[in-house]
Amino acid sequence: MQQPIIRLTDVRLNLESRAGTVQILKGITLDVARGQSLAIVGPSGSGKTSLLMILAGLERASNGDVHVAGRDFNALDEDQMALARGEDIGIVFQSFHLIPTMTALENVALPLEFAGVPGARDRARSLLTEVGLAPRVDHFPAQLSGGEQQRVALARALSPEPKLLLADEPTGNLDGKTGRQVVDLLFDLKVRSGATLVLVTHDEHLAKACERTIRMADGIIASDEHAVAAA
Repeated sequence: MQQPIIRLTDVRLNLESRAGTVQILKGITLDVARGQSLAIVGPSGSGKTSLLMILAGLERASNGDVHVAGRDFNALDEDQMALARGEDIGIVFQSFHLIPTMTALENVALPLEFAGVPGARDRARSLLTEVGLAPRVDHFPAQLSGGEQQRVALARALSPEPKLLLADEPTGNLDGKTGRQVVDLLFDLKVRSGATLVLVTHDEHLAKACERTIRMADGIIASDEHAVAAA
């Protein structure tokens, strides 16, 4: 039987504040199958973004076991964690995190060049064409609309052919129509790449597009819902 791409066991996250220790995650146990689409929803402060950051290796769990894409995150040092992200994980944020002094092509090619991938620019150009930006590859972020910038961010996230695609409110800075276009593209790319998709969202419509939804409240998983297949 194939191992899940994500396996969390009793994961806890404690952060220090002026008032003392704050429990952000309070014992998260979660398996996610390879190729699944999963939405994480819940009110602000429920812990959903913190959970995504642990899956991305950008935050260390205080306790518990974290296995992602066949790697034990607890056993990795920072360099190994960065390598794991570069090889296995694509991340799309609400704010696009593009480098303003680089063109769309350079933004997408950069992580590939860092990883020593041959033909980085050719692959970047191909990905930008795939997300509908062939005419805009030499434009800088300031010359692109919000939707176009998010498409560049998507192309960059997919550039290493990740096994796991993580998205944090990917439509949060976009208007309704542009957001729907980006969502359609995100799911289309997910299907074509065979990646597992985990996204944090406040948008119930977006959550319903996923095969599975977990609802968080006060640092725990309050419910775990699987979509009912149409007859």
